[in-house]
Amino acid sequence: MSATSGPEPTRIDTSRPHPARVYDYILGGKNNYPVDEQLAVQVLDIDPTVRDSARINRLFMHRATEWLARSGTRQFLDIGTGIPTEPNLHQIAQRIAPDSRVVYTDNDPIVLRHAEALLRSTPEGATHYLEADVREPGQIIELATDVLDLSRPVALSLISLMHFIPDEDGAYDLVHGLMDALAPGSHLVFSHATADGSEEEAERVVSLYRKGGVTLRPRTRAEVARFFHGLEPVGPAPVLVSHWRPDAEEEELAPDDPPVTVYAGLARKP
Repeated sequence: MSATSGPEPTRIDTSRPHPARVYDYILGGKNNYPVDEQLAVQVLDIDPTVRDSARINRLFMHRATEWLARSGTRQFLDIGTGIPTEPNLHQIAQRIAPDSRVVYTDNDPIVLRHAEALLRSTPEGATHYLEADVREPGQIIELATDVLDLSRPVALSLISLMHFIPDEDGAYDLVHGLMDALAPGSHLVFSHATADGSEEEAERVVSLYRKGGVTLRPRTRAEVARFFHGLEPVGPAPVLVSHWRPDAEEEELAPDDPPVTVYAGLARKP
């Protein structure tokens, strides 16, 4: 099964950078425009570790999805999907559990153009794409029920998304509300940019994004931990994205990893 749904797709605005396309450039992708490349290059000039952070962040998603699929999760809701970068979440999950059902959500029209690549499901499973914004959780949950059974556990994946949602837009309430809508036994897969240890560089990066019309709100480890309130961590959470493993202890963290500016974690709804 594969399908797309949501509002009528809007015109792609190539006059302003979009976070998904900037991220695509940083990861070495080709689905971006000069305005996205310009911002990405400026960001990398300020903080070259952003490229390692993006790559390792992607590997965190791979590890978390694999662990979830091997642990019995068969339903995934990925909000802020971004431009497809193989392997995509459904490819990882369905490689282990072919009957996995995956709903992707993003608000960038260019992602819709690439939805066909996202929607190549196994015959036993399902993939579906919604064009929607995380600021509209009720709409996402309502549309997702066409594919997902919310009376059963779902893995909610929010990878490098919530640092684009400021506190005044209710970032914490959005995440907690989405988890409230999911059944006990559901999981939150989460990563988030931080300025911890690189405050000066982060301030300059935030300013660059602001000039491009994009809000960026890095958060401290304590602030990121608030997103996991009421949930049971699987492995330490939050930790630097390079350190997360489902069976790791914080004292096992390797000091020689590349420097990264992203916290991550996985947690279960009791």
